[in-house]
Amino acid sequence: MTMLDRMRRHRSWLKWSLAIVVVSFVLLYIPSFLNDPTQGAAGNAVVATVDGRDITAAQFRRVYQQQMQQYRQSYGANVDERLLKQLGIDQRIVQQMIQEEASLAEAARLGITASDAEVRERILSLPAFQENGQFIGDQRYRQILQMQMPPMRPVDFEDQVRRSIIAEKLQAAVTGWITVGAADVDKEFKKRNEKVKLAVVNFPSDKFLAGLVASDDEIAKYFEAHKETYRIGEKRKIRYLTIDQQALRAKATVTGQQIERSYNDNIQQYSTPEQVRASHILIKTTGKAEEDDAAKKKAEDLLAQLKKGADFAELAKKNSQDEGSGAKGGDLDFFGKGAMVPEFDKVAFELPPGQLSDLVKTQYGYHIIKVTEKRAATSKSLQDVRGQIEDQLKFEAAQTAAQKLSDEVAAELKKPADFEKVARARGLQTGESGLFLPGEPIVGVGQSPMVDQRAFALKEGEISEALRSSMGFVFITVTGRQDAYIPKLDEVKDKVRADILKEKAIEKARSSATAIAATLKSGDFEKAAKAAGLDVKTTELMARGTPIAEMGVSPKLEEAAFSLAQGAVSDPVVTENGAAVVKVVERKDAGAENLDKDKENIRNELLNDRKQKFFASYMTKARQRMTIRTNPQTIAQVIG
Repeated sequence: MTMLDRMRRHRSWLKWSLAIVVVSFVLLYIPSFLNDPTQGAAGNAVVATVDGRDITAAQFRRVYQQQMQQYRQSYGANVDERLLKQLGIDQRIVQQMIQEEASLAEAARLGITASDAEVRERILSLPAFQENGQFIGDQRYRQILQMQMPPMRPVDFEDQVRRSIIAEKLQAAVTGWITVGAADVDKEFKKRNEKVKLAVVNFPSDKFLAGLVASDDEIAKYFEAHKETYRIGEKRKIRYLTIDQQALRAKATVTGQQIERSYNDNIQQYSTPEQVRASHILIKTTGKAEEDDAAKKKAEDLLAQLKKGADFAELAKKNSQDEGSGAKGGDLDFFGKGAMVPEFDKVAFELPPGQLSDLVKTQYGYHIIKVTEKRAATSKSLQDVRGQIEDQLKFEAAQTAAQKLSDEVAAELKKPADFEKVARARGLQTGESGLFLPGEPIVGVGQSPMVDQRAFALKEGEISEALRSSMGFVFITVTGRQDAYIPKLDEVKDKVRADILKEKAIEKARSSATAIAATLKSGDFEKAAKAAGLDVKTTELMARGTPIAEMGVSPKLEEAAFSLAQGAVSDPVVTENGAAVVKVVERKDAGAENLDKDKENIRNELLNDRKQKFFASYMTKARQRMTIRTNPQTIAQVIG
């Protein structure tokens, strides 16, 4: 992580990570709002239950709204919430909340708790609540919580800290035995850092297809030997009733008063605060007096050079200890007020463009700041965003209408025979699909993983709840099914023929590569290839995982290439789409001198990766022992 990252993270302190895969970062933002019965589902309605532990609509709504706010901050106020819903953002948030609740349930089963003293110790250690190494005091602690957007009560924040500590303890208890040996670190270092430059002669299989045939006898024998390859999975057929949200949107009307009220209520979305672009040179300090004096002296020397006309960018590249910005001549790009730590922030916004600061001391060390550009605060007028707001309000009105209609339809659909009657009474569309496989598009329904999932979970005669699709809401009932089966040869004959021809073409490609390989090995690689009418493509120095010429990423070719010495030529390598012969033109081995520098980082990355994978597997099994239920209709009401 760069120094700039840490400086910016100090401002958004609620984003600190607790290294637990099941504790979603969005849950650290849960605000202290009281339940709001005016917002869709009642606050105490249950979205999901994990072994008797309820996740309420109020909890889900707060997390969902905060996640939407995060998307708007990251991607702009115009982020398309409709698209996010179609992509299943609501389901992902529910699953994140279920995962956290499951980890806490498992911790409770194992008797893992967090005491009040542990919670207080954790809070006291957070940089956001420290000044000069000391806790800022209870009053300022509460003030900082109130300054968050939205504000938080201490009891809510402390509850989240407690939950996070418990989750940390659970992971530590489950994964504490996992280690990473020196050999693993060496192997990973080599894998990441060694590079090769290759000359490649490619024999793509599609160039060998001409003239190839597959007889009926060959097709029959191949099919008999590979029957499982052609097994067709279970298919389902459904009757559906759709509520078209787009049609409802077309009928929605919005008044000028509504548009103006929405603009005033969300004015921050249409405003950009003052920003500055600055560069800095950082000399870090450690807190030790003698080292602090040396750092200050070095910073003073650099400031003196700058005042005499030295180039700021060059000095930053050579001397700045901010890993992120130093390589860019100290450039921090544009940032708004509050993005940096207070001491840095104050100076950056007071300096005129082009002027140097004196030394600025922060918790990270001594900074020399140069402001290069300023942007004044701006805001879009109501006229600028009227169309956007009108469109959003119509969309929200259509959502509300669709949700209301789906609730009414849900109350009236008691059995499959009711589909036509209810649709006629309300002017809605019904239809019946053909048989389809999981993941196949369902004509008339639109894209919907939820519909697809429920279609293969329902029993015949059951009616689904309201399901979200790209067009709105859908109710379905299963009207037929076809078990998985191995098809007759006639059903897949063309596919079998294509598979045989591809195998034959790859074999011809391998034979051609084999015929020329000895010549390529014995003399001038490029000259021999050209004499045989073959093209040679030369790569740049490349690491593992880099696409090779026209072949893409090929693990087999990569394995062969990285096992060769410089100047060596491979045997023919059969790939998924043909064959190839490669020569290692240049080899850059991983520099052992850099291993010591990277060793600890690699060890930590490997260790964290292994722990996370094991913990995820452990929790998957733990959740299988738990009773977990979700209520899709409540979720739909909340986000609708």
